[in-house]
Amino acid sequence: MTAQPIRVIVAGALGRMGVETVKAIAADKELALAGLIDIRGGGESFFALTGIRGIELPVEPELETVLNNTPADVLVDFTLPQSVARNGKLALTHRLHTVIGATGLRPQELAELEALAEQQERTVAVIPNFALGAVMMMKLAREAARYFPDVEIIELHHDQKVDAPSGTALLTAEMIRQGSGEVAAAPARDFEKIAGVRGGEYQDLRIHSVRLPGLVAHQEVVFGGQGETLRIRHDSYDRTSFMPGVRLTIKKVVAMKGLIYGLDKLL
Repeated sequence: MTAQPIRVIVAGALGRMGVETVKAIAADKELALAGLIDIRGGGESFFALTGIRGIELPVEPELETVLNNTPADVLVDFTLPQSVARNGKLALTHRLHTVIGATGLRPQELAELEALAEQQERTVAVIPNFALGAVMMMKLAREAARYFPDVEIIELHHDQKVDAPSGTALLTAEMIRQGSGEVAAAPARDFEKIAGVRGGEYQDLRIHSVRLPGLVAHQEVVFGGQGETLRIRHDSYDRTSFMPGVRLTIKKVVAMKGLIYGLDKLL
């Protein structure tokens, strides 16, 4: 007997990541689009709003209305940081597994989502970066940190990204700390003639954020040693690079429970 496709609701369906996610789900026989949410929608079809043929599902403005009227298994959320926590709680309350691609969640919000997922016996997957290459970059950085305590992170994103630093940079810093236990402290003589020019500090590690048109998602981890440097870099030139990770996450979460933070936990 053939398994039924996993029914997916996409929030933020008209955003750049949302559009690619809708297309990727529609093209996967193991997945089925159940509902589309975007504050710019008013019941018009996805085709009418985007010009992408073959997807006639209406785009509704209110998540709660769709959750109340649409049988589904998973919510994928690519909205804004200020709405993603509320959306996640709504979906979990309706007993949907929840995949969150938007970054910017506070630790308290993560804890609340985790508690609700456990209570509802569902999964909430918070994935700062869906690119498989980005996962490898972070794993390699964690390994290199065992030998190079001097390290800084430079992350570069498109100019529409509202939060800084990126969730990928924060997760990379956490993984570096796991690998090394500590990073080298900034020199005592280090001072800024212009405030912030040396980047922000997270877990005693410098992170620099760049926001420019023409970029998509890029990150470089730079290690310094005696007479040498090591650079580990990942570049996403197109949002299609994230889609294998999105599809993989949707398929994995339906068989899991609790909080998953980072795509590496699913590989």
